[in-house]
Amino acid sequence: MEESRRKFLKQASIAAGGMLVSNTAWSAASYKRIIGANDRVRVGVVGYSDRHKGAHMPCFLNHYKELNFDIVAVSDIWNKRREEGAATWKQKLGHDIVACRNNEEMYSKKLVDAVFVSTADFQHANHAIEAVKAGCDVYCEKPFAESMADNREALKVIKASDRIVQIGSQRRSGTNYHAANDFIKSGKFGNITMVELAWNVNQPGRWRRPDIVAQLKEEDTDWKRFLGNRPFEKFDPRIYLEYRLFWPYSSGLPGQWMSHQIDTVHWFTGLKHPRSVTANGGIYQWKDGRRNWDTITAVFDYGPADDLTSGFQVSFQSRMHNGTENPTEIYYSNGGELNLDTNKISPKGGLTQRFAAAMGMQPFLLPEQTLASTERVVASANTGGDALTSAHVRNWMECVRSRKTPNAPVEAGYAHSIANIMTTAAAHTGGRATFDEKTQEVMVNGKVFKG
Repeated sequence: MEESRRKFLKQASIAAGGMLVSNTAWSAASYKRIIGANDRVRVGVVGYSDRHKGAHMPCFLNHYKELNFDIVAVSDIWNKRREEGAATWKQKLGHDIVACRNNEEMYSKKLVDAVFVSTADFQHANHAIEAVKAGCDVYCEKPFAESMADNREALKVIKASDRIVQIGSQRRSGTNYHAANDFIKSGKFGNITMVELAWNVNQPGRWRRPDIVAQLKEEDTDWKRFLGNRPFEKFDPRIYLEYRLFWPYSSGLPGQWMSHQIDTVHWFTGLKHPRSVTANGGIYQWKDGRRNWDTITAVFDYGPADDLTSGFQVSFQSRMHNGTENPTEIYYSNGGELNLDTNKISPKGGLTQRFAAAMGMQPFLLPEQTLASTERVVASANTGGDALTSAHVRNWMECVRSRKTPNAPVEAGYAHSIANIMTTAAAHTGGRATFDEKTQEVMVNGKVFKG
């Protein structure tokens, strides 16, 4: 049963990534033609987190034998997770794993060629910088950065290197998303006029870790190293383990969920960031001491900076107290809609003959069409063993081998982080956030947003 399950996931993930890799299946013969292909790629784990256990681990196991990869080290500053990570990977792979107290120790020992980064949101960019400076390729979870200072520095360091960095925006490895991108770029969709994004759940325990919060003691970890470049505050196990609920360690809903969906807007349009963002919301249901909102509505204006007469609007809504766990992404044009929840293109809402004729215009109705589809995207925690994420991890592994640009390069992370930080700025100040192209800073009311 286990072997059948793995075979199914492997085949599904290859199918999901079918548009994204060569039509010729990767084989031992194929790799022999690539310099260094016979060398095993040694991978380290930066942060043995729930995301790593639930997503990276099963996806890596789908492909590591075929592509000649191996996990050799786990770096985690909490001794419990460090020991658990080393033991679990040893059980999966059948050999010892080096347990490192921190990244500095792992890199100084020259143990790894590549790493998975799945630490706290605010740490991603800096951990990617560390890895690249140590000569490693990186699979880095999103959100890529929660401040523009971190965002700019990470982009600079990575672009100056020859390292392969894949951002964990797995929609970029979905055949349905590639089909949508191709359809929009073909011109057949017409101009985008509106995009509706939503991600709603009803899970009281989402992002909470009450069982292990009680287990974390300050002497068992490195609180100062955890804080990194954030302002000092006294040790708090909730901040350490439930960081998604607490600014400035996470922006919460924008960084966790919006960053996935807004990335498709940038990808499909070629635009690098919004022209402006406004947002409001609050903590309406889960009054558990969190700092980040449980409900948000953000509105984005997108379009060329030098042509304010053209463009489109994007709305993002998210609530954590009522929802069916099905993220919604609908693109609208004057001719209908492209619905990435159903993977359908339809003339719904398009310009009909009746109303077009009244203005002396031609009707515009999109054809009924089904996109090439993958496994349905859901909002449940750590559904990373699915074909979409598996294809994304595989794409990174293949690019580590081929040295080709991965599906979600660092520029994608830089762009979604701008939108994320603009949303945070608007939410925290109540103002209208914009972006200064010259200084690469997020601005609110003419002032740089510092967080």
